[in-house]
Order: sequence, then C-alpha cells, then structure tokens
Amino acid sequence: MEWIAVIPFVVVIIAAIWTKQVIPSLLFGVIVAGYLVDPHWLSGMMTGFSFIYEGLMDENNLKIIVFLYGFSALIGIVKMAGGIKGFVQEATERINEKRGAFILTWLSSVGTFTAPSFRIVTIGPVMKAMRKKIPMTKQELGFVIETTASPLVVLIPVATAFVGYMTSVIELSLNQAGTTGDAYSLYIQSIPFNFFAFAMIAIGFYLSFFHRNKKPATDVQENKEADKQDHWEDCHPAVTKDLPAKPWRLIVPLVSVIALTFFLMYQVGVLNGESGFQALINPNVLDAMVLAVVLTLIGFVVYLTVKKEPLKKTMDALIFGGNEIMGVILLLATVWGLSKGSEALEFAPTISSSFEWVPPGFVAVVIFIVGCALSYFIGSAWGTWGILMPVGVSIAVAAGSSLPIVIGAVFASGTFGAFSSPLSDDTNTTAGILNLNAVQYARFKLKPALIAAGVAAALYFGISFL
Repeated sequence: MEWIAVIPFVVVIIAAIWTKQVIPSLLFGVIVAGYLVDPHWLSGMMTGFSFIYEGLMDENNLKIIVFLYGFSALIGIVKMAGGIKGFVQEATERINEKRGAFILTWLSSVGTFTAPSFRIVTIGPVMKAMRKKIPMTKQELGFVIETTASPLVVLIPVATAFVGYMTSVIELSLNQAGTTGDAYSLYIQSIPFNFFAFAMIAIGFYLSFFHRNKKPATDVQENKEADKQDHWEDCHPAVTKDLPAKPWRLIVPLVSVIALTFFLMYQVGVLNGESGFQALINPNVLDAMVLAVVLTLIGFVVYLTVKKEPLKKTMDALIFGGNEIMGVILLLATVWGLSKGSEALEFAPTISSSFEWVPPGFVAVVIFIVGCALSYFIGSAWGTWGILMPVGVSIAVAAGSSLPIVIGAVFASGTFGAFSSPLSDDTNTTAGILNLNAVQYARFKLKPALIAAGVAAALYFGISFL
C-alpha cells in the first residue's frame, strides 16, 4: 500500500502527456491525492483543495507570487510606454550587417535576460527587420534567437522571472524529501550541471558567428508575396505602429531592477551579519528581488505620470501585464498543492525505501532522459520542473546522489522541452514573430536539440564515474 504515494505523480505525467496541458493535469493529481488521503466523495475533494490553500499560505510562496506579478506588470508598462519598440527601432536604424545584428543579439542579453519570452519579443523584431541582410533562413534566425532565450535565462541566478520559481521548486522538494539545505545556494551550485543549456548556447554561438550559408534568405521564403508586405512593426503588439519609440523606457527600468536587486541582496546579507561576496548569497534573496521590482515599478509609474502619461492608461497596462502571469501563478498553486498532497501521503519515505539500491551516479542521467521526454510532450519547462523536481530530489537523497547535479539535470530536461517542443511558448512566440509554421519550425530545431541532449546525457553518464 505504500506505493499509493506515487499515484498522484503518475496520474499527472500521464494526463499531461495525453492532454498537452500542465495545469489541469496537476490539478487532477492534487484531487487524486485528496481522495487517496480521504476517500469520501465530498471530503476527499475538500482535502485536495486544502492542499492548494496550504501552499498558497506559505510566506515564501506569497513572495514569489508578488514578485512574478510585479515583474510582469513592469514589463506591461514598458511595452505600453514604447520601451521595446524604441529599442527595436534604434537597433534597426544603427545596424546594417549580419555580424552587427548577431553581436547585438548576444550583447542585448545583458539587459533583457529577465524572461525568455521577453528576450524573444525584444530581439525577434530586430532580426526580422535585418533578415534580408543576413544570409540565413527564417528558421535559422529563429534558432539563433532562441538559444539566447530559455537556455541562457536558466543559467542567470538573479533578477529573472525564473529564479523565484526555480528556488521554490527546489525548496518544496527538499522539504518533501525530508532533507535540509538552502534552495538558492543549491540552485547556484546546479548551474554548471545544466549541460543541455551550455550545449545549446554553444551551437547557437557557432551559427551566429561561423555560419557559412551563402544563399540569400529570400531563396527559402515560404510565401514571397506575403513577405514583401511583412514589416517588423506588424509582428508583435509590443512593437506596433501605434506605440511611441522610447528605448530608455526599456533600458532604465531593467537596469534599475538588476542594480536594486544586487544592492538589496547585499544589504540584506550585511543585516544578517555577512560580508563581501557571501553577503550576496543569502537565503533572503527573494526579499531583495521583490523589493527591487516593487520599487522600480513605483518609480516608473511616477516617472510616466510626470511625463504626462495618463495614470489610468499606465494602471491599465500594469494590470494587463500582471494578469499575463496568472497562468504561471495557477501553475505554481497546483505544484505547491501537489507537494502538500505528496507530503500527506508520505511520498519521501516511499522513495527512500524503494530507491536506495540505485547507483548514486546514474540518478542524474535517468532523470534527465525522462525529463526530456516529459518536457517535449507537454512543452513546459516550468511544468516539467514542478512535476519532476520532487521525484528527482527524493531519489537523489535516497540513493546518496549529488543534489546539485540532479537538480541541474532536472532544469536541463525542462530547458530541452522549452527549446524544442512545438507546444512551448518560446517556439510559438518566435514562429509568430518570424511568420513561421510552428510545427515545421519545431521539427527543424529538434535535430540540433537532440544532439545537445545527447551531449548532456553523455556528460551526466561520464561524471557518474568520477
């Protein structure tokens, strides 16, 4: 009977692959957990939802929700204020050759690494406007853009929309596995072991600067007549003709978030008695990120009001931008609920008693391969991490494996799906901007993604002997 603790996770994985929808699958898993704890037809359902309520009442989880909503709201105002359009317009006017376009693509990651979709929306229109000057197909351009999206963002440990979520799933997984550790420090330690992300970035860098295709881009257009009428201002609402072009309204808020995050992280560390670099790596990093986003948001609203932007228009953009993250918040709520349900079913003891025989070095490679398959079929890095991280950490603890390596493997597997799946937001956003068929474009990316995944799997297998 002890194996009933695994049933909710099995249900979630099967439902996610079958429906291609993560949130309903996770909710179904939470309800199943509720009925396993209390099989009564009414109280079982109530128990399932109580797991979600418990997760939402956690202080750190509430901070993550505030950070994500505030950050998304800030991006919404940046779009409305013409920050993204201004950046794109300035870039397209100043750059007139392939190498300059790709240098900008890589250098712009310094200021736009906060979220993959934000990276794509910011740099995609630039590359679209430059396409006739670059001897690459649309698919190759999309590939280069995306290698600086999810594969890059997952490696950056501060001021991104990913950090709060990634540390959250590590923390709940540690609690579920009955072990201790600082979630943020473990995330930092896991970064060198996200082998897939590093491999994809290397391939993208090669295509950017050493690609030798001499065919003009117009030779591979799917619809030449439509392409003649195509313009970068038509490719996404963030760069539409109706918006002003104010590049500093993108650059200043992002610099503010990054600078304030580091400053507040250091001050929180000093407040806790730390000094030097150690003050930057502290368990209160989430507090610093929340404060940095909120202070920047308030300052930006005040600035726009002084510049005679209607306050109602600004607030509408703030609310609209924040509401765009509600799908992610629902995902988080169901992930936290599944974690609480798993704790009630004593998931960790079940894993500990059943997987002690697994050789410690092989946990990462197995988790990575399973996670790649899962993330490809559901198209969600965050969904994959939420489903797989508790399982991976529990098995790693039971088998005595290195937690940073296993955590890195879980993050790498989710990154694979975000990059290669036809269902992922990255794939569909890039395809929409460049006027590509999303399925055909995903098929084009799959071969190099599989090569990178093969390299990553070989590395996980190789370090198992160290």
